[in-house]
Amino acid sequence: RQRGRLVMQTNKPLAGVFPIVHTPFTDNDVIDEASLRRQLDWAFDIGADGCGTGMVSEILRLTTCERTRLAHLIPEIVAGRGPVFASVGAESTAQAIIYAREAESAGNDALMAIPPTLTDLPKQAHLDYFSAVAEATALPLIIQDASAYVGQAIPLEVLVKLLEKFGPDKILFKPEAEPLGPNLSALRDATNFQAKIFEGSGGIMLIDSFRRGITGTMPGMDLLDGIIEVWHALQADNHERAYEVYFPICALIALQMQAGLDGLLAIEKYLLVKRGLFTTAKRRKPHKWELDKETQAETDRLFAMLQGYLSA
Repeated sequence: RQRGRLVMQTNKPLAGVFPIVHTPFTDNDVIDEASLRRQLDWAFDIGADGCGTGMVSEILRLTTCERTRLAHLIPEIVAGRGPVFASVGAESTAQAIIYAREAESAGNDALMAIPPTLTDLPKQAHLDYFSAVAEATALPLIIQDASAYVGQAIPLEVLVKLLEKFGPDKILFKPEAEPLGPNLSALRDATNFQAKIFEGSGGIMLIDSFRRGITGTMPGMDLLDGIIEVWHALQADNHERAYEVYFPICALIALQMQAGLDGLLAIEKYLLVKRGLFTTAKRRKPHKWELDKETQAETDRLFAMLQGYLSA
């Protein structure tokens, strides 16, 4: 029980499909808790294995109070249906430790952290930062390299040393530096297959990543039903079904990626409204890209195609 509220933690493993939670906002630009609950209930109803916060949660655009509120709200709503991790990366070690300890006290099952984004850190600084965050709590820590769209790449040597220092139950990985596939394999091979690796391509590299031995995937919420279907088809060695559902997902992600993180957020939130999970597609400002009518029309066509394949 945390601060008068019952928080149920889970013993389920950190493996499988773990969508990144989108932060819904009202027209008044405050967190929409009703939409947050709808999103999470839907995710677990359709088979998510867990969830957490990350870059598409707009985590770096939230106030400290909002970030803390999410760290408490999500595990409270999930109530033990699957593991929940909280994004705790920050520009200083001191900030990250505060976020990590708050997330632990709120009942989260794990943490995820990017390195500081404003400085191209040397290897030892990376090691010191992630070691301090790992040692701040008893929770597992997922090391996120989000350098495909924010910050700098984490050297492979740093990842290997962190795994050697803390072990595979404490340290997990979400490498997103390009090229994704070869980097996944390099981490796998350098750790003698001991690293537990999540991929974060949104789905566009899911099949290739699966074949390289990933532990799980962390997509956005907008295409979660399709991602779960692809994941289960791959597990069942049904590659024909996996590709059938995968191709419209790829086309949708390609539309999103043309405008970087802003493109991902704009289209993903548009689809969450289309699904009836969010009341608005409002993003936290400032942002540089808006969904134009022609991109919206193509998104609608591809989304309808995906839903058709899923209902077949």
